[in-house]
Amino acid sequence: MSDPLVSIRGLTKRFETPSGTVHAVEDVSFDIPRGAIVGLVGESGSGKTTLGRALLRLIEPTVGQVIFDGTDITGLSAARMREMRRRMQIIFQDPVSSLNPRLKVGDLVAEGLKAHGVGSRGERRDRVAALLEEVGLSADHMERYPHAFSGGQRQRIGIARALALEPEFIVADESVSALDVSIQAQVLNLLLDLRQRRNLTMLFIAHDLSVVNYLCDRVAVMYLGRLMELGPVGPVHRTPAHPYTRALNSAIPRPDPRAARNRETLTGDIPSPLSPPSGCVFRTRCAHAAPVCATERPTPRAAAPDHQTFCIRYEDLHDA
Repeated sequence: MSDPLVSIRGLTKRFETPSGTVHAVEDVSFDIPRGAIVGLVGESGSGKTTLGRALLRLIEPTVGQVIFDGTDITGLSAARMREMRRRMQIIFQDPVSSLNPRLKVGDLVAEGLKAHGVGSRGERRDRVAALLEEVGLSADHMERYPHAFSGGQRQRIGIARALALEPEFIVADESVSALDVSIQAQVLNLLLDLRQRRNLTMLFIAHDLSVVNYLCDRVAVMYLGRLMELGPVGPVHRTPAHPYTRALNSAIPRPDPRAARNRETLTGDIPSPLSPPSGCVFRTRCAHAAPVCATERPTPRAAAPDHQTFCIRYEDLHDA
C-alpha cells in the first residue's frame, strides 16, 4: 500500500441542538493511500457525509486531525486553508441543487478558477471548454443553463467543476445515487478514467456496496458515526468480518433470483445519534450481541493482513 495522501486520526463531529448532542462522527481513524479510491459505505444516517465534509473542513471537526500530504489542516488559518482548497475538492450528491440555476454552465465550472484568480477571462473560458470535453460534454454547453441538462449531464458538470483547479484529492459524496443505473455506470467509468489520467485520490461515499466493489480499492464501513470494518475491497466483500458488513453484503441484489442465498436481515431502525447505544453502537441490531457488547467499546482487531474489524466478539465468532 502506498503512502497515505490523507490520514484521518480520531475525527469526531458533534452538533449541539436544543434536544441534546448529536454524535454524528465519533473517533474515526483511517488512511487514504495516494492514488487510491477508498469507499465509505453505510446506511443513511451513519455519518458518511458529515465525515466527508469535516475532513475538507466544510464543517469544522469537533476533535481530531486530518493530515493532508503531511500537513494537519485542522489547525490551518483561513488564508492557509484557502490555498489548500485548490488541492482538495468535492462532488456533491445532488446534481440539481448543487448547481446555481441562474448561472450558465461556463460560469459554474469557472467559479473556482475565478475565486482563486487563475488565468484571464479568455484563459478560463478555454480551460472550461477543455474540462467539459474531458467529462463527456461539449464546449457549446457553456452557454446553457443547468435546467437544460439531464441528471447525468448535470453530474458531469459537477465533476468538471471539481476538476477545474486540478486537485489531487476529491470527495465524491453519493455522486451516483440519484442517477439511473445505466447512467451510474457511465459516471463510474468516467471517475475511473479520471483517476488514471490525473492520478487522483478519492474518498467515494456510498450506501451501495456493489458500486463500491466496482470502483474502489479499499472500503471503510460506518454505522452510527463509528467504523465497523476497514480493508481492501475484495476481502471485505468476499469474507466480511463484521456482522454489519455481512448484512450489507447480503442485501446486494443478485442477477439470478433463484440462486441460494444466506441472507442476514437487520431488524429495527438505526438508533438516534442523540443517544447512541453504549459499548458497540451496533449491538441493538446484532444477532450475535453479548452482554460484553453493552459495556466494552470495540477496538480494531486484525481479520487478515491490512483488514480490520471493530467487533468485540470477532475471535469467538471466527473460531466457532
